[in-house]
Amino acid sequence: MTRLVVAAALLVAAGGVAFADGSGDPTAVKSEDGKYFDKEGNPTYKISSDGTVDWYTYSGYRRYHSECHVCHGPDGMGSTYAPALKESLKTMSYADFLSVVASGRKNVSTASENVMPAFGTNPNVACYMDDIYVYLRARANDAWGRVRPSKHEDKPEAYTEAENACMGNH
Repeated sequence: MTRLVVAAALLVAAGGVAFADGSGDPTAVKSEDGKYFDKEGNPTYKISSDGTVDWYTYSGYRRYHSECHVCHGPDGMGSTYAPALKESLKTMSYADFLSVVASGRKNVSTASENVMPAFGTNPNVACYMDDIYVYLRARANDAWGRVRPSKHEDKPEAYTEAENACMGNH
């Protein structure tokens, strides 16, 4: 499992992690191998005027609804026991998002106890953290609604290579 965490960290590092506060300006200013980045170097979404989304937004939708929606509600809208990630990403930095997803978090108060389990060793989450982040960032900025993307860019070859390496499929 340590190999998985290291592989996930390498995937993130290969994307050029930046440490901005909050989600910042989501405008895509550059693209590398089908992955879009904002001016701070954080992964972001790209949605064309015809409704075509980038691969990461599409994949993030699928991964979120496979692994995260049970607690955080459909489309990042939250539930009675987990926060609305659509709202959280308005103020959460990319680095903080990665940290919470990988390592988990425990918030205890006199009124409640909320626990986010660590997903750093779960390949179905760890290998797709950027995808989930990009999708939720699009939701947080109201760039994408509560529907499955019907049109998306093709899956980039570099994405397939990174996915195979992370999942241990050489």
